[in-house]
Amino acid sequence: MQVYSRTHRGMVRPTNQDTLLIRKNLYGVADGMGGHLGGETASKLAVQVIETMLSNKSPSETILRIGVEAANRRVFERQKYDFALRGMGTTLTLLWESDDTVLIAHVGDSRAYLLRGGKLRCVTDDHSVVGELIRNNALTPEEAKTHPYRSVITRAIGTNPVVEVDLIQEKKKPGDVWLVCSDGLFNQLDDAEIEDIILNSKEEGAIERLLELTLERGAKDNVSILLGYVTEVPEA
Repeated sequence: MQVYSRTHRGMVRPTNQDTLLIRKNLYGVADGMGGHLGGETASKLAVQVIETMLSNKSPSETILRIGVEAANRRVFERQKYDFALRGMGTTLTLLWESDDTVLIAHVGDSRAYLLRGGKLRCVTDDHSVVGELIRNNALTPEEAKTHPYRSVITRAIGTNPVVEVDLIQEKKKPGDVWLVCSDGLFNQLDDAEIEDIILNSKEEGAIERLLELTLERGAKDNVSILLGYVTEVPEA
């Protein structure tokens, strides 16, 4: 993939608690929670553990699960024994690229999208109160944007000693575009707008426009965006 990334504290928050992960064939977003110190610590710590566990290894679901579970234990132990960090946690959404596949690991309400054949679809499920309500047809996506519990997540890295990880595998196709982002993006822009910008902008220009429009809309939260363009896939 050819990868571009941007992160910004937004127009309201005083600090940026998001952490981006960009290594050879390993990319992701962690969106920290638990106050300035806690959120920043949790997202950075989770990314550090993933880098250590997965770097220089061949992509596999087993290793990916082990890495995310290790990140969860590390963040949980840190907040457990440091009173100033009590209650901290982080989302974590990862792409691990091999020659012909992309493995996705997901915990929380950051998202991974795939643009293929001109259509954008969200590959991950939000682990959040409103996400559950939408999946149960008790809430529409539009209603979710103003729901009082829209920021309440139901699964995170570091809040419990054990975490359930969603693992997804997708075959790569030339022309695919992957988007990984924190909720600071999709809470300001709807999926149709995101799709239109990616389709009608040149690679790096797309990520600049996504960030620019998010900031123009008020960017009430930190926003992190990662775009990965699949240029070629080896023939079987």
